[in-house]
Amino acid sequence: MTFRMGIIGCGAIGNVHAETARRAGLTVAGNWDLLPDRVAGMASKYEGCIGHASVDDLLASDVDAVAVAVSNRCHVECAVAALEAGKHVLLEKPMAMNVAQCDEIIAAAERSGKILQLGFVCRGAPASLAVKDFIDAGRFGEIYHAKCSFYRRRGIPGLGGWFTTKAESGGGPLIDLGVHVLDLVMYLTGSHDPVRASGQVVSKFGSPIKDYLFTDMWSGPPKLDGIFDVEDGVTAFIRFGSGMTLELNATWAANLPEGVHANGVTLLGEKAGCFFEVFGDDVTIATEEEGRIVDLNPHFVGGDNKKDDAWDRQYAQFIDAVENGVTPHADGASGRRVQSIIEAIYESSEAKREVELH
Repeated sequence: MTFRMGIIGCGAIGNVHAETARRAGLTVAGNWDLLPDRVAGMASKYEGCIGHASVDDLLASDVDAVAVAVSNRCHVECAVAALEAGKHVLLEKPMAMNVAQCDEIIAAAERSGKILQLGFVCRGAPASLAVKDFIDAGRFGEIYHAKCSFYRRRGIPGLGGWFTTKAESGGGPLIDLGVHVLDLVMYLTGSHDPVRASGQVVSKFGSPIKDYLFTDMWSGPPKLDGIFDVEDGVTAFIRFGSGMTLELNATWAANLPEGVHANGVTLLGEKAGCFFEVFGDDVTIATEEEGRIVDLNPHFVGGDNKKDDAWDRQYAQFIDAVENGVTPHADGASGRRVQSIIEAIYESSEAKREVELH
């Protein structure tokens, strides 16, 4: 069985969704974007794909499911409308702009009985899967601390556009990059009970826009007359009811030499620990065996493009959920959990103290 997929949002990530859906054997049957040129460009790539003039037109068509890949502000509106139209939804991260909007989406999914899956693609990376297997087998024991980092030296995306406009995005690297590793750590460790957070966000590099120095830029050149009112760096500390703690560092821009600070996830357990780059080629697990300190370097299944592997696994789970009724592990509760941490970090930064999660 296969089904017909619609794409809401035809930018860079929307095109990744469309191409991954095609690789998975789905029919890319329709699409929509605010920019008509984007709609026409994507529709021309896929036989039978119909470009629509509005979201309502797309949702009134015979697509069975949609990928929502629009700006963060529009997630709640598009996801709720799709669910109410009887479509299954693969919703890009972050789930929404705030926890209240997450609750709206979850309620719509429950009313509709349709699948809601979050786009936490890092869960499907080969390195993540290898570490998850060792953790689930009990090889790490209790994991008591995690550290994750996403450093970019000059990586503010689309400076002046929706990414850097708080009303559209909800924030900077915390909600853009931090969302990935916050979810990944909770997924790997099974620690699903964040209780307190302390954080600080800073904005040092993007204003004035004309003075920002960079080598390349995701999502197009700077818009000199645009807006930059979000953070470009964040550091945070999260406490979990399980006893685990988590340190997060993420930057869109920083004065850091390239390659000096490793980007990825560190896990410290009573029996073993590890570090891995999410889309890297290897994992080193530090442990003890037969009375000796040893390093394990497990091989894992993965092609040359680890991101494609992760995207393909994400779609394989979505297809399984739609066709067989399997509840996706990246569900609405997972998205809400991450959103609650993000909200708490922003609240802590403004209040200059540790805060309880709502």
